[in-house]
Amino acid sequence: MLPVMFKNSWFPTVFDDFFNTDIVASAPRTAPAVNVKVDENAYTMEVAAPGLKKEFCRISINDEGNLNIAIENKFEHKEEDKKEHYLRREFSYTNYQQTYTLPEDVQKDGISAKVEDGVLTIVLPKMKKEEVKVSRHIDIA
Repeated sequence: MLPVMFKNSWFPTVFDDFFNTDIVASAPRTAPAVNVKVDENAYTMEVAAPGLKKEFCRISINDEGNLNIAIENKFEHKEEDKKEHYLRREFSYTNYQQTYTLPEDVQKDGISAKVEDGVLTIVLPKMKKEEVKVSRHIDIA
């Protein structure tokens, strides 16, 4: 025998909170995940966008020196088979645009990018720090 649950709108249950999809439904679904790595030579951004092609991406530096990333996901409409149809369709094809403030030590003219396996990788090289030698002769008074 299966247990029977009665829904009481005055007393929400733990299960209501767990299975409630209102929060998930209102969350923005168009922003891809972004990883940022750093080492002594560069910052590396990885933007995950499955099915991404380099023709869909635009990367630029604006007048304020910020990095602009725009991804325009183009969907090609295909003829569907007349014998079958979708009962539910959740694929989303949208555009994404984000502006990132760059650290001051980024060499802006050396930024490079590539798309591989649905990941846009942007390498932001750091400026070379010039070591100032301070060796000199000190007179003793």
